[in-house]
Amino acid sequence: MNDMKSKAAVRRQLRETLEAMGEADRHQKSVTACGLIAASPEFAAARVVMLFLSAPTEVDTAPLALRCWQHNKTVVVPKVSWDQRRMLPVEITSLQANMTTTGPGVREPIAGKPIPLNFIDLVIVPGLGFTATGYRIGRGMGFYDRFLAQPEFIGVSCGLAFEEQIVEQVPVLDHDVPLSMLATDRAIRRFASHCIETK
Repeated sequence: MNDMKSKAAVRRQLRETLEAMGEADRHQKSVTACGLIAASPEFAAARVVMLFLSAPTEVDTAPLALRCWQHNKTVVVPKVSWDQRRMLPVEITSLQANMTTTGPGVREPIAGKPIPLNFIDLVIVPGLGFTATGYRIGRGMGFYDRFLAQPEFIGVSCGLAFEEQIVEQVPVLDHDVPLSMLATDRAIRRFASHCIETK
């Protein structure tokens, strides 16, 4: 029970940190973090990249989507099935056209071509907070935990965050799966053996 309480307290603190960040600061740090991913060998090797459509306080993924299209990569985003509590990866070709807002202010495509999970090479993962060892604190609904735990997913999972979202430790639950890597506006941290080694 203490774990859940402390997780709730950490979530609250992280929300406050994100809400306090200025617009210009957020934009600059988003561009920097997306640039680090775009320069990574994991991004270079990926043909299909799954992004999240950012909430106002999150790292803006738009620069990364544009970079994907410039390099002829397929961009996939989650379409949420709220009743089944799962995410369906669908292809998009624009960040503006055919979008809707569902659930708790989540932007998603109205429709799109479903992409099989085993086609996705790189998944960019949102979170309220992350540890320096690759664990994340989500928003408490477990969508990404369930998504990344599926055996069909064999790609690289990369958290995307501001450096301010790195926390010392989080209460880790049995079903929590660490990410392959984490990108912030300061650095890329790699945790998994299937990341591409950089000299």
